[in-house]
Amino acid sequence: MLRVVTYNVHKCQGLDRRVRPARVADVLRELDADVIAMQEVVCLAGAERELDQGRFIAEELGYSYCLGENRKHRGGAYGNVVLSRLPWSCVENYDISWRWREPRGALRVDIHTEDVTGAARTLHLFNVHLGTAFVERRHQARFLVGEKILGSPDLSGPRVVLGDFNEWTNGLATRLLTEHLHGADVRTPPKRVRTFPGPLPLLHLDHIYHDPQLELERLSLHKSRTALIASDHLPLVADFRLRAN
Repeated sequence: MLRVVTYNVHKCQGLDRRVRPARVADVLRELDADVIAMQEVVCLAGAERELDQGRFIAEELGYSYCLGENRKHRGGAYGNVVLSRLPWSCVENYDISWRWREPRGALRVDIHTEDVTGAARTLHLFNVHLGTAFVERRHQARFLVGEKILGSPDLSGPRVVLGDFNEWTNGLATRLLTEHLHGADVRTPPKRVRTFPGPLPLLHLDHIYHDPQLELERLSLHKSRTALIASDHLPLVADFRLRAN
């Protein structure tokens, strides 16, 4: 089984307005995931350990990590981070920004894993954070499914696309992605996958899409006591079986 998680950590600022990367690490420790996609992470290298949030959380959990920087925030790199306890390689951060809107990215990490027979496989994971404006997301969705990213001929293995899509209705991003991939949460009752805001989730902003080679075993929302306060989003968790070729 392969467990993947998407989690918008909101700069590790909880609902009590305190910035506590250790609290986010505690939430992720509860999940025992193989691969974690985080959005809104601040990494200030060379400063106090907890100010480099990606590195701090990775070290606390014993994972390796990769940062896709989209812009600067108070002197630090700000963007998406992938944590993995599996080997990974071939990293690329795609710029999916639109015009004058906030810079956005889709971070690709190739995860080296095994299918159900034990054969070595490569999983192409894309950690995505789309914009908040309707027209912006339409542009980003078209670019995302195009030949430079998800449709690239360089991709040889199954794909999983996850993150904060800022879309809670059946918009263009949802429609385009479900034309190319399976939506892990499409057939799930909406109340079970609403991730925002944490204590009383009303909106389904975080999504997981995948190729059919990945068989979804279980999809769940993590609502522990710590998770309810650690960020303004809740983690979305998917358990997959990777079918043989």
